[in-house]
Amino acid sequence: MSPRRRCPPTSWTTQASVVCMVYDVSQAATIEKIRTKWIPLVNGGTERGPRVPIILVGNKSDLRPGSSMEAVLPLMNQYPEIETCVECSAKNLRNISELFYYAQKAVLHPTAPLYDPEAKQLRPACAQALTRIFRLSDQDLDQMLSDQELNAFQKSCFGHPLAPQALEDVKTVVRKNVAGGVRDGRLTLDGFLFLNMLFIQRGRHETTWAILRRFGYGDDLELTADYLSPPLHVPAGCSTELNHLGYQFVQRLFEKHDQDADGVLSPSELQSFFSVFPAPPWGPELRWAVHVEPAGLPLHGYLCQWTLLAYLDVRRCLELLGHLGYPTLCEQDSQAQAITVTRAKRLDQEKGQTQRSVLLCKVVGTRGVGKSAFLQAFLGRSLGHPDAGDAAGHTINTVQVNGQEKYLILCEVEADSLLVATPDAACDVACLLFDGSDPGSFAPVASIYKRCFMDGQTPCLVVSCKADLPEGVPPPGLSAAEFCLRHRLPAPTPFSCIAPSPAVFTRLATMATLQHLVPGELHTTSFWFRVTLGAIGATVAAVLSLSLYRVLVRSR
Repeated sequence: MSPRRRCPPTSWTTQASVVCMVYDVSQAATIEKIRTKWIPLVNGGTERGPRVPIILVGNKSDLRPGSSMEAVLPLMNQYPEIETCVECSAKNLRNISELFYYAQKAVLHPTAPLYDPEAKQLRPACAQALTRIFRLSDQDLDQMLSDQELNAFQKSCFGHPLAPQALEDVKTVVRKNVAGGVRDGRLTLDGFLFLNMLFIQRGRHETTWAILRRFGYGDDLELTADYLSPPLHVPAGCSTELNHLGYQFVQRLFEKHDQDADGVLSPSELQSFFSVFPAPPWGPELRWAVHVEPAGLPLHGYLCQWTLLAYLDVRRCLELLGHLGYPTLCEQDSQAQAITVTRAKRLDQEKGQTQRSVLLCKVVGTRGVGKSAFLQAFLGRSLGHPDAGDAAGHTINTVQVNGQEKYLILCEVEADSLLVATPDAACDVACLLFDGSDPGSFAPVASIYKRCFMDGQTPCLVVSCKADLPEGVPPPGLSAAEFCLRHRLPAPTPFSCIAPSPAVFTRLATMATLQHLVPGELHTTSFWFRVTLGAIGATVAAVLSLSLYRVLVRSR
């Protein structure tokens, strides 16, 4: 108790994981000194912060026939950081190994973050974490855990299910102590919380810690950074997509929360889905990025949102999958196993085929040409739709390319941002928009093409918006059609947001896909001309064959 060299009081909390406070069981004054000197020295400056756990060690038990526990209990009740008390004899080596066992246990499985001994209840952070775990384990959303759900939970956390009699014994204990803890033979949230409190009160807090850590919690009862952000290397030129495991998991969650099985998550069902997050992961802007219905978010829009998130912000996607319990519920090492990192686009072009199912199209144009309306038209919204005028940086939908479904992301880009020193023009296809009623709006588009796309392999499609309005008088110089002809681009495609045609979006996705299959060709019109010329050539060949046949007949 009185070492000759003592660390400064401020170093206790930074250098020690646990403190063993030794007193003499044969001298009551040493017990009082724990209260007046040693605990203030260790934790005196951490009233509001985390405290170092303490093990009380009653030494020289060989000198006293009785126990000092009666004198120590008031201390243990007063200071929650005291984990336990062990009486031992250094002389006889009695309980020495137990002392270090409890010291190790105090570090690995501390009681203080879980339980308030004065109030005799779980601390709020612990109850909140266990509530999330309960909701994740409640697969049918009936706010109770059935025997099947309890066994799945038990197997996930401890590696084996409970025997039928053990399950009944657990529920019997809950029934006796908690009104409504078991309902219709199923364990409620109150019963689940009581069981964990009972483990802690009986010194089995390592059980509760095993549950918490299995679901990603650290010593501060927050989800750890390692759990939420597992390692995932994405090399330059590669993209990220949900794989079949990821889609199966998020679709299973959709079906779980779609209680009325109408294929749409209503606002209340979305709220239930969001209940395991500290804050809603998606806000009102969701309706501008994906297809939504008046009744709520349909499965197609829901899957599109996850696809968009995995492509644009894979770290955020991993974090949300972690909150949803992916590693635990799917028995995987981490949620990174729900993500596929595609190979670099350069390799796709070399191999002559693409493995990507998600394609990025940058929609470029000056302010006022109709970029936002173009993005909303991709979701099937005409110019008169209530949401059509709202801004959305990205929209996503599916299109069919050669019988395969592809996700196409449209990214709205202001023309000025691509005229800076280091423009970011990386994408699978570029859509260059100008206002057909104001041909002067094409000049910035032409400059962007020359600066960002002319020397690359990114296919480009020029789109003339507002085709429902009278065509404006082009300024002096090359018109849009002449510019496309000179640079071997497809002719400008007319488009109207009043009656949008989905054909332009299918063409964009096709160009993005076929650039891998026909390297270096689809960024010009040679590919499209070749198809046309091929048809013309076949016709000419047929006519020549017929003429030759007639000449041969006459010669006979």
